[in-house]
Amino acid sequence: MSSQTPILEPLDRHECRSCGYIYEPEKGDSRKVPPGVAFGELPEKWTCPVCNAPALQFSNIGPVGSPSGFKENLSYGIGVNALPPGQKNLLIFGVLGLFILILLSFYGLG
Repeated sequence: MSSQTPILEPLDRHECRSCGYIYEPEKGDSRKVPPGVAFGELPEKWTCPVCNAPALQFSNIGPVGSPSGFKENLSYGIGVNALPPGQKNLLIFGVLGLFILILLSFYGLG
């Protein structure tokens, strides 16, 4: 028999539409919800720890590091939409830095 460790999928985070609080299952919340409890498994009477909004006010924003934006739009463009936020930032600021270097190189032509 081979002992395989189960591959755990990252749990989706949920954001309060009233105040912007993000419930992260890996952390739980500050009021008696232990880490590892998925949003769907929260008690029925659970409310936002910041503004006391009900769980119905929360929207699913996906796991940490998932591509931002609507899932329907991830296939458009030249593949940039499907990049996780960290890679998008690297691409954006890398191109911006390259553009600045090109502009600064014109000073050497004079």
